[in-house]
Amino acid sequence: MKIGISCYPTYGGSGAVATELGLKLAEHGHEVHIVSYALPFRLASFHERVFFHEVEMADYPLFEYPPYSLALAVSLHDIATRYELDLVHAHYAIPHAASAWIAQEMMGSAGPRIVTTLHGTDITLVGMQPSYKPITRFSILKSDGLTAVSEFLRGETVTHFQVPDERIRVIPNFIDPDVFHPDRQPCHRASLAPGGEPILMHVSNFRPVKRVTDVIEVFGRVRAARRARLVMVGDGPDRIRAEQRARELGIESDVLFLGKHATVEELLSCADAFLLPSEAESFGLAALEAMASGAPVITSRAGGLPELVADGENGYLLDVGDVEGMADAALELLDDPERARAMGRAARSWAVERYSAARVVPEYERFYADVLAGSRT
Repeated sequence: MKIGISCYPTYGGSGAVATELGLKLAEHGHEVHIVSYALPFRLASFHERVFFHEVEMADYPLFEYPPYSLALAVSLHDIATRYELDLVHAHYAIPHAASAWIAQEMMGSAGPRIVTTLHGTDITLVGMQPSYKPITRFSILKSDGLTAVSEFLRGETVTHFQVPDERIRVIPNFIDPDVFHPDRQPCHRASLAPGGEPILMHVSNFRPVKRVTDVIEVFGRVRAARRARLVMVGDGPDRIRAEQRARELGIESDVLFLGKHATVEELLSCADAFLLPSEAESFGLAALEAMASGAPVITSRAGGLPELVADGENGYLLDVGDVEGMADAALELLDDPERARAMGRAARSWAVERYSAARVVPEYERFYADVLAGSRT
């Protein structure tokens, strides 16, 4: 198949999954064209049968805000025509699915089919805003195939956008077990915890929904009871608040803010436990990557996370904002290394058995085949 993939290039689950999916599809012999306004952060090197196309934005004085969605539609139209794409896989309903539909309409019956994957905030946050909800629903319904990354997200889409349940297939996010695994070499543990302290870790884009100050609060309680280190990976609007709170609690010397890292797999394998106290997660890709790396996850009982984490078996689920409970869970793991290792092994096994690329990518290929065989919506 010849497949176009439209996604955001920035740090976050949707861009990571879209890019990794494209790379795996290329390994399976498909021709993949990734379209975005910048090079996706996980597309850092040459890959056979993978082509990147940067959306060109016109610098015209009339436009205070250049219309990216229209520029994307033109790019998709040109690429679909030039390379005879079979389908365009849009990651996020807006603007990607909307732009793909415009490109499809421009081409008429010769246009590619559109598959849209719903990732989360396109449904639960941005898409729910009154100014965007009609176009979000329109874009969803005009897609020839729909997937959601969790049962939770499918339910939210059905409820709030009146999309028939049977139109949405749940295909979860995935990991490559050969990339995310315990005991990676070289190991950075000596640099992250030079005193041999156990390591708690958090990875996110530091947006308010991630509740990064809760991570600091949890670690403050842990640090009051025992020696430990906290490694914060990522960047975003709440980083300053998190750094300030660490200073206020007097734990800044034990909290390491690393900023953005494209190769988080090198860091996750050093974690003794992973903290993700998010207010909402439609799936929780960072949690899955930590689990595949052998780290038990301490996270919120929110969104799609209960589908991913088995409470008490490969991690802990607690109520949003329960920093005391999360700290107690972290201390239980750090004070009982054998239990932590057992839960880490269970997390790794769970991630590989249910969410490996070898299992999930063929689900997308079968879904593509179904969409191409069916009648156009």
